[in-house]
Amino acid sequence: MECRTCSRADEQGQADDNHRPKATSPLLVIVSLDVEEEGLFSGRYASSDCTVRNVSLLPRLAPLTRELGFPLTLFCTHTVFASIEARPVLAFMRDHCNAEIAAHLHHWSTPPLHEANPVAAPTRTDKLPRDLLNQRLQALFRAGREFQGAPLTSFRMGRWDLKGTVRPLLREHGVTVDSSVCPLRVFKNGPDHFLAPPDPYWCDDLLEAPVTQVAIWPLSARLWHRRAPSGMLDRFHFFGVASANPVWHAARVMRLAARLHVRRGGRVLTLFWHSSELLPGASPHIRNENDADRLVKKIYNYLKWIKEKFPVQGVTAAQLYGMPLAFPRAHPGKGQGDW
Repeated sequence: MECRTCSRADEQGQADDNHRPKATSPLLVIVSLDVEEEGLFSGRYASSDCTVRNVSLLPRLAPLTRELGFPLTLFCTHTVFASIEARPVLAFMRDHCNAEIAAHLHHWSTPPLHEANPVAAPTRTDKLPRDLLNQRLQALFRAGREFQGAPLTSFRMGRWDLKGTVRPLLREHGVTVDSSVCPLRVFKNGPDHFLAPPDPYWCDDLLEAPVTQVAIWPLSARLWHRRAPSGMLDRFHFFGVASANPVWHAARVMRLAARLHVRRGGRVLTLFWHSSELLPGASPHIRNENDADRLVKKIYNYLKWIKEKFPVQGVTAAQLYGMPLAFPRAHPGKGQGDW
């Protein structure tokens, strides 16, 4: 059931659209997936013996590119690059659907491995020994380079687990675009991305391309950040935001996120979901084949709606980096978070 606040805001957004001049510059749309092993929604993080059956389902998304013109950015884990079964699927998506192959660090399942058994909460990346984190990044980018035949330049950290202390390592490994920031989120014992901008910005010589998540009412977000107890900050994600994530939000709320983002001057809309959410039974939201079919149809219809509503251009993360656009430079102040 959708909240009345979302419904009222969406209705107002539709009314505003009817009276607003059409934008002349295209809205750039990044369609991204975290391509990874199964089991992550169980609350346990396995270091080995991980399965990647879900990767075989990626060709179901080919119409997003072939029919609608949105190339995919596939943020792949080391487990996926190491899979004999997964690699041909990635090659198909790259060679026949113009997908970008990018890097996604699940450090708990990337060598060198020290943990032999699944753990409930992997050590946060900023708490890992720096040499160990660097070795795992090296292993990930080496596996990606061996698959791709060229360095990978776009990156997303697993669990949104990116703090400023980690960014310099990314640049050392050739990353130009990072997409590890989820605005209006604060993670337990981890990063604080609450005040991060929803549109791309430069930070430490990296182009940061956050996933699109916006406050329905900006004043409510500022008040919540100022007055809510620290342990309650992340609760705002569950009632005060609209995002383009097809699993987190209903189609109507996804449309609201696009309208609000564009109305507030956003130039880049970034969707994301997990490849394992294409596999029935691999996540709590996708219980069976019908759920998986509905998800794929929902994503297709949303992107079709975006094309009808706005002038748009589908781009990968790497293509965004190469575009002649002037994005702002972010300087988070003390206490402003890890973005």
